[in-house]
Amino acid sequence: MFDFSEKIYFISGIDTDIGKTAATGALARLAHRQEKRVITQKPVQTGGCGMAADIVEHRRIQSIAPTDQDKDGITCSYHLPYAASPHLAARLAGIRIDTAVMDAATHCLAAQHDVVLMEGAGGLGVPLHERLVTADFVRERDYAVILVTCGRLGSINHTLAAFSLLRAHGLRLAAVVYNHYFDEDKLMSADTRAYLLRHAAQHFPQACWLDLSDDYQLKPA
Repeated sequence: MFDFSEKIYFISGIDTDIGKTAATGALARLAHRQEKRVITQKPVQTGGCGMAADIVEHRRIQSIAPTDQDKDGITCSYHLPYAASPHLAARLAGIRIDTAVMDAATHCLAAQHDVVLMEGAGGLGVPLHERLVTADFVRERDYAVILVTCGRLGSINHTLAAFSLLRAHGLRLAAVVYNHYFDEDKLMSADTRAYLLRHAAQHFPQACWLDLSDDYQLKPA
């Protein structure tokens, strides 16, 4: 089983609406069961207002109330109204995302917890501002990546593209989370899972493979 040997993990996905939020909440539950002091973070949330929706969902999956850090905005540095890529949502809000603000929040959380699970916005190629894509943000901080994928049509292509981006930016892949929520076509899902599992074992042998069920349970392959 995944042992959470790093202080900070960056959870990304092969696409939007792929299950990063569910995976982050499930990972937090798993870390808690391993007696880790764990907190989740969503540095940039786009769409909506008030407390970040993804943070609220993390807490629901964890079966806990919002924390003081949630209420103080530490777990979500930027909550931008327009549901779009962070660079566009920020521009429409009349601001520019400052990664120093995000880093300060992460350092505060890391000082109080054993594990910080940082959920990104979209995939690794998503721009935070015009001069910085997410993959470079992660590389500059040497965060270990947990990549969320699934078995819906197009997932093989999107996952291999994410793997290529990981290699191109010199990122460390700690785990792959395969989200079974999208297993509508059982044949396609099973074949996709088997293909990606073999590929990950060959090209990222250090990475753990975790299957995510509809009830937020994580199990190794």
